[in-house]
Amino acid sequence: MRTEPLIHVGFGNYISLNRVIAIVTPGSAPIQRLVRDGKKKGIIKDITQGRRTKAVVFMDDGSLMLAAITPEAIAGRVRATARGAVEVE
Repeated sequence: MRTEPLIHVGFGNYISLNRVIAIVTPGSAPIQRLVRDGKKKGIIKDITQGRRTKAVVFMDDGSLMLAAITPEAIAGRVRATARGAVEVE
């Protein structure tokens, strides 16, 4: 049985590493527009647990995930997973 690598993105939420296309900060106007339009289309998955959005994760199915940790923190967890390190929360 093959398992997909999962990345912890805060508050007990995980995303599939194999399905991530890009991780960006939500500060620019074009990204804010994509998020606003995505909410209207129903393609947003808000996994911030009510916290401020610090990263927008673009998934391969066209959905956007809103995360409450920074893109740098997510990238660090991806690198740790790639090295085979076990993350301790």
